[in-house]
Amino acid sequence: MAALDATHDESTPIAAQPAEEAAVGPLGGDPALLGLPSFIVGSVALGLVLVGVVPATAVGASLPIILAATSTGLFVATIWAAAIGQSAVASIFGIFAGFWLSYAVLVLGLTHVWFAIGLTAVVATQKLFLIAWLVVIGMLTLATLRLPLAFTAVFVLIDVALVLLIIATVQASTGVTKTAGYVVLVFAALGVYIFFGSASQATGGNAIPLGRPLLRG
Repeated sequence: MAALDATHDESTPIAAQPAEEAAVGPLGGDPALLGLPSFIVGSVALGLVLVGVVPATAVGASLPIILAATSTGLFVATIWAAAIGQSAVASIFGIFAGFWLSYAVLVLGLTHVWFAIGLTAVVATQKLFLIAWLVVIGMLTLATLRLPLAFTAVFVLIDVALVLLIIATVQASTGVTKTAGYVVLVFAALGVYIFFGSASQATGGNAIPLGRPLLRG
């Protein structure tokens, strides 16, 4: 009470002071509480498509979730993380936001012939997409080895899923596509585990073990 009294300016109405203090207060919170569920729901939707829950012709079945929830949620989480100075988190969420949005644009573009890509070039276009993102996610995997092991495991599983999808695209193999879908569902489940850790801490609980980083120092 004494500190409040000492800093009170008699010329400023007391009612105006709390709002002014709130406006200049530090940003905070955990962007993972939004970023992880956004990532998980898109992964589950894509995984279910790949394992054959919908007909093979319904390639765009996951796009409403990926466009409206996953991409949007990850971009918001990216901005949130950047605003509070979490550069690594912002980088991860921003990269995956770009991945999901570009996947949606790829599917829509190929099914609606937006980019003047002929039928004979569809497979090559899909390979280009998958290889380009494998390079970026592989780079991200190596660059984040100082994170807890659970995060590295997610990135490695994403790399594996991309490799399997490249093989499935080249060989036109539904079996390999389904295997990739199961890998996607596994890294989505691991994402759920990581989310529980963030949610536990945000609600006053204890952190859950995420494993020791592969690199230290």
